[in-house]
Amino acid sequence: MDNKKTVLVWAGRIMSGLATLFLLLDAVMKVMKARVAVEGTVQVGYPESTVVGIGLSLLVSTLLHAIPRTSVLGAILVTGYLGGAVATNVRVSAPLFSYILTPVYVGVLVWGGLYLRDERVRAVVPVRR
Repeated sequence: MDNKKTVLVWAGRIMSGLATLFLLLDAVMKVMKARVAVEGTVQVGYPESTVVGIGLSLLVSTLLHAIPRTSVLGAILVTGYLGGAVATNVRVSAPLFSYILTPVYVGVLVWGGLYLRDERVRAVVPVRR
């Protein structure tokens, strides 16, 4: 692997790692029913009884994204989760940059990191000059 590819792969790993850590933290807080996670979920209109299920779906999706063989499937599932977060924040008229777009930023990290570290993804979505 040449030097440029090595830099791209490491940049992708760092981006994916940051996204994974953030998503795992969110998932574990929901699964463990941390007070802040429960309050936040209820505040946007979901019943408390859904918190663990939401957390488990995020946890499974994030773990699939973290495993190289299933990373694309995981990224697709995480994207669905993040789309739901955007829709929920829009529905409750949350602030644009601090709430509505935060899942978009995480999605950029997920897909940007995957793009940089996986040649198969770069082959499917080539950047043209």
